[in-house]
Amino acid sequence: MMLPRIVSVNISKGGIPKIPVPSVKLTAAGLDGDGHNHAKHYSPLQAVCIQDLEQLKALSRDGYTLGPGQAGENLTVENLDVNRLPLGTVLRFSGGVILEISKVRKPCYVMDAISPQLKTDAVDRHGMYAQVIAGGFLSTGETISIGG
Repeated sequence: MMLPRIVSVNISKGGIPKIPVPSVKLTAAGLDGDGHNHAKHYSPLQAVCIQDLEQLKALSRDGYTLGPGQAGENLTVENLDVNRLPLGTVLRFSGGVILEISKVRKPCYVMDAISPQLKTDAVDRHGMYAQVIAGGFLSTGETISIGG
């Protein structure tokens, strides 16, 4: 089995899509250069949004065109199955960053820009939020270990 890894690191000045970057500094407040259109998203419990590439592909098969960053996630990952991880799960990245899964990401009206139906179809497949335990740099290609 392939190790979980970062496929894409994504930021934007606010809203969707978020644009892939090779590497970015991460602090407790989130990713440098990443903005939010809504104050509710400025929370240490929502510092990083993580989404599975496999779910983006499944939603694309359902008729939505979604690639890394297009659903507004900061980290597009593969082989992690993030929506099945319980709250409190610790993720250790090969570059030294440590995150803790803190909140289920619920689809909101921002997804209407892609399709109003996406809010319904993405429930339980829209990724998770994480808080920062140890900051540093996140880069495309890093592997992820669970727990410990």
